[in-house]
Amino acid sequence: MGYINPLLNLPAGKKLLSLPAEQRAALEPVLRELRDQANSEAENAWKRRKGPMAAYWRAVATYARHIAHALSKGT
Repeated sequence: MGYINPLLNLPAGKKLLSLPAEQRAALEPVLRELRDQANSEAENAWKRRKGPMAAYWRAVATYARHIAHALSKGT
């Protein structure tokens, strides 16, 4: 990703980025797993014609990915 996620400009987002490397490393795989699970939920919701829930889960997956990526970069 070649841009700064606005989420990371929030005070809590900045706290995530200021965590020690060991803590960031522990959180990153959990967030990536959350992304995968949220994507599965989005697909299931879409198949059941539950568009709002599909959108919700897709957003969860997107934010989890953005945060995991930021934690891996440690910026």
